Amino acid sequence: MNLNGRSALVTGASLGIGLSLTEALIARGARVAGLARDAGRLQKVSERLGSAFLPLPCDVGELSQVERAVRSAQQAFGAIDILINNAGVGRFGPVDELAKERWDEMLATNVSGLFYCTRQVVPIMKGQRQGHIVNIASIAGKTGYANASGYNATKFAVRGLSEALASELGPFGIKVSAIFPGVTDTTFGSGRPGPGNPSMRPAEVAEAILHVLERSENVLITEMVMRPLRRNDQQSSD
Repeated sequence: MNLNGRSALVTGASLGIGLSLTEALIARGARVAGLARDAGRLQKVSERLGSAFLPLPCDVGELSQVERAVRSAQQAFGAIDILINNAGVGRFGPVDELAKERWDEMLATNVSGLFYCTRQVVPIMKGQRQGHIVNIASIAGKTGYANASGYNATKFAVRGLSEALASELGPFGIKVSAIFPGVTDTTFGSGRPGPGNPSMRPAEVAEAILHVLERSENVLITEMVMRPLRRNDQQSSD
C-alpha cells in the first residue's frame, strides 16, 4: 500500500508506539485520526503535527465512544484505509493478588477495545473493498510469563482474534496483521525497562509496522515478531 494520501485510525496515539507510528504515517503522507483517553496529550500532539492529525479523545473500552470516534474519522476523511489497534494496558503481579478491577481493565482495553474498533471499521473497509487492520499484540501473546497471567491472557486473545479476522476478511480485500513486539522503551505498565536493559525504541517498532503496511496488494504479512538485540546504551543514536 502506498501510504501517501491514505487515512488511518490509530488507538493509543498519544504515547509510545502509537505516537511514533502516528508520526511515521504522517511523514509518509497519510492522515491520522488519533484516539486516546488523555485529551490534553492528544491536543499537544495535534498542535505539533498539524492538520494531518485529527485528535479524538476516546476510551476504546467503551463502545459508544468508539462508535462516535469512528464516525468522526469517517466524516473527516471520507475513508478509513488503515486501523491500528494499539491501545493497551498491562497490570502485573501474582495471580492470587491480581484484583478483579485490574483484570477487567485489561480485558476492556486490550480485547474488547480491539473488537469494538474492528467491528466499527470493517463495514467501511468492506464498502471500499480494501483496508489493512494491524493489531499490536506482544511477545506475551506467544509466551506465558510469571506474574503476567492477565496480560498474557489478553494478548493470546489478540493473537486468536487476528488469525480469525485474517481468514474472515481476506475475501473482502482486507488484510489483518498481528505484531508481537518484545520489550519496548515506553511508559507502558509497571514493567517498563530500566536504563541498560534490553529494549527497542518505539520508532523502531513503528518502522517495522510501516514495512508491513507498505507491501504490495497481493502480499500479506500475517505475523511479525520483534525482539531487542542490544541494550539501550549499545544502540546508535540514529
